[in-house]
Amino acid sequence: MLVAGIDIGSITTEALLFEKDKGILSYTIMQTGADSRRTARIALEKVLAYPKKTLNDISFIVATGCGRKRADFAHQAVTEITCIAKGINYVFEDVRTVIDIGGQDTKVIRIDEKGRVIEFEMNDKCAAGTGRFLEVMAHALNVDIDKIGDLSLKHKKEISISSICTVFAESEVISLVSEGEELEDILYGIHKAIADRTVGLINRLGGIQREVAMAGGVAKNIGVVKALEDTLGVEIKIYMEPQIIGALGAALIALETVS
Repeated sequence: MLVAGIDIGSITTEALLFEKDKGILSYTIMQTGADSRRTARIALEKVLAYPKKTLNDISFIVATGCGRKRADFAHQAVTEITCIAKGINYVFEDVRTVIDIGGQDTKVIRIDEKGRVIEFEMNDKCAAGTGRFLEVMAHALNVDIDKIGDLSLKHKKEISISSICTVFAESEVISLVSEGEELEDILYGIHKAIADRTVGLINRLGGIQREVAMAGGVAKNIGVVKALEDTLGVEIKIYMEPQIIGALGAALIALETVS
């Protein structure tokens, strides 16, 4: 039985093909761009091409993410909170706290042993502490976004970024550069600021509950992960491709629907 999950986010779109007896068959990650409906269709075509399947071979499609209602070919739309919880539970059964930092928002989700959402906190009013925040900071420092995590681990000094607003934080970072602060130290301060903001969401849920996993594109940034681990005092589990967790959860819900 073949099902698909589509996660249409503000910055990237993920599609995933899942078969009951074989698990994940294929997946893709694309930039969402201006036409999310078209991107979602292209993403689905890409995952179908690898196992040489067609749309008619899919029993059920679930769409998730902020653009889920744009996927007019999907049979059902489900919130990303529910899908992320389901996806994490599939890859890490013992996880009870999920941190998801995406392009435009941060979510902390508490789940039970079956991957059901117990409660969550979400920062979706501001880009501070998200993937977009990191992109702006990397641009201000003229550093490749893929390199900032590793560079921050080489810091020799702990610098504090006091502003949580992306615009003000950018100005603060530029001022630190003009003051002669080292790049690695500034990057550490940026990652620590994200960790502190995320811990604030965790504290609203009453604190951390082990085990802890991280999903979303920012989970690929070792600087953010290390800052979170140091601040929380826990080891954070990360799936081999953390960006597909939402699409995976959507596919699993699709499978449950038709099974």
